[in-house]
Amino acid sequence: MNSMKKYIAEAIGTATLVILGCGTAMLVGCDAAAGSGYLLTALAFGLTIVAMAYSIGNVSGCHINPAVSIAMLVRGKLSTKDFVGYVVSQCIGAVCGTAILAAIFGLGKVTDMTGGFGANGLAGVNGSALAGLLVEIVLTFIFVTAILGVTDERAKHGSFGGLVIGLTLVVVHILGIGLTGTSVNPARSFGPALFAGGDALKSLWVFIVGPLVGGVLAAVVYGVINPEK
Repeated sequence: MNSMKKYIAEAIGTATLVILGCGTAMLVGCDAAAGSGYLLTALAFGLTIVAMAYSIGNVSGCHINPAVSIAMLVRGKLSTKDFVGYVVSQCIGAVCGTAILAAIFGLGKVTDMTGGFGANGLAGVNGSALAGLLVEIVLTFIFVTAILGVTDERAKHGSFGGLVIGLTLVVVHILGIGLTGTSVNPARSFGPALFAGGDALKSLWVFIVGPLVGGVLAAVVYGVINPEK
């Protein structure tokens, strides 16, 4: 039963991330030239993480991201059973969150400024899957390393851990939005791509493989530079 509560929390958290993050992107657009929509989207994703960290963090650890979960698996902080349960729950949450956005924007006749439910893409790297893969690996590595540092039992960040993680996600988005739309989260990419279809679905593998590789690398490197006694 405790595991089920964790899975439900992960699904709710991921759905919330998609609704508020991708929803903001859909509403204001992500044009770097315009600026405001770009920054608002980055803030929406980051501040949602802050809110979720302080609301479901005590239940599931607030991964709401397969890249974070795989890092915790590698670090021995998550069992294989829970890893599978977390990832499945996160993907279900992302699909439900996108479905809610589809209903809101469809019923309300609101224009989707991104043209695809805030799905990730390779337009910012001229369609290069290799460049997109590199962007996602690097950004995920930075994001997950920050999470590992903040959640380390030896760290002394007090109650500011969730804020640090959220702000790190904001910074990661500020760079990444213009390149790939910033995934660093396979579940966040899966839901919107499923609804957007087309090119978003074709390039989805980049936003699954890249973040997972980045998450594993972060776990391995963190274990080397800051090994447990």
